[in-house]
Amino acid sequence: MKTLVTMGRGGTGKTSFVAMQTKYFLEQDEAPFLLVDIDPDQNLAEMVGVDLEKEGIKTIAELVTDTFIKKGGTMTGIAPVERIENRVLREGLYEGSHFDLIAVGTKWIEGCYCMPDAALKGALGVLTKNYRYVLVDSPAGLEHLNRKITAAVNDIFDVMGPSHKSFAHVLRADRITREVGIAFDRFFVVGGCLFPSGLEAKAQVETGREYLGKIVFDSMVQESVIAGRSLLDIPVSSPAYRSVCTLMEKAGYGEAGSG
Repeated sequence: MKTLVTMGRGGTGKTSFVAMQTKYFLEQDEAPFLLVDIDPDQNLAEMVGVDLEKEGIKTIAELVTDTFIKKGGTMTGIAPVERIENRVLREGLYEGSHFDLIAVGTKWIEGCYCMPDAALKGALGVLTKNYRYVLVDSPAGLEHLNRKITAAVNDIFDVMGPSHKSFAHVLRADRITREVGIAFDRFFVVGGCLFPSGLEAKAQVETGREYLGKIVFDSMVQESVIAGRSLLDIPVSSPAYRSVCTLMEKAGYGEAGSG
């Protein structure tokens, strides 16, 4: 099993990248695999054509709210995280024919994401052994690294936007992963569709990480995202999708590598 985590500042195209990674692994016949959405904006399901509400699947935050607020569950006795963990596996996991999906969802009460994140971490400990790949879509900030939702990662992809802050994000993410003890094998930087051409060498030198390439801007992808359509339905000839295929192959997945 390999865990691939995608992160980056808001608006760089992280979730679109994860959705096209999903399409790539489907085309490579690598199913089944697990998608994990830890972004509170909760866009990954829509981008891969899954309506969680219609499917009767709850986010972890919704399950926490239902258990400890709506039903007045006590926070004493059995550890709250242990109590919610079984519900996450029963009611919070979308199981599709090719991939499964689990989402943290929007914050359940005022305060931090500590309990939903802990419940997700516990559920992942049970689930991940059943998949060849686990693809994680991270939120825009870096707080999730401090909470160590994923303590061991194979590959990190940081999607960069056209700003100095994107460079700083990579450096901070690199530092935090080491400080909190998140083990990882490789850390790649990827140019988002708005990342200026000609900055490839700068990106690699200033971040100290391998620059895989850029996600090509594609109006088909933009239109699909705006309309709420699944990116799994874009044609394989899509320039954006072809660029993601090239990035994944360069990282060692699929036709050009062993994965």
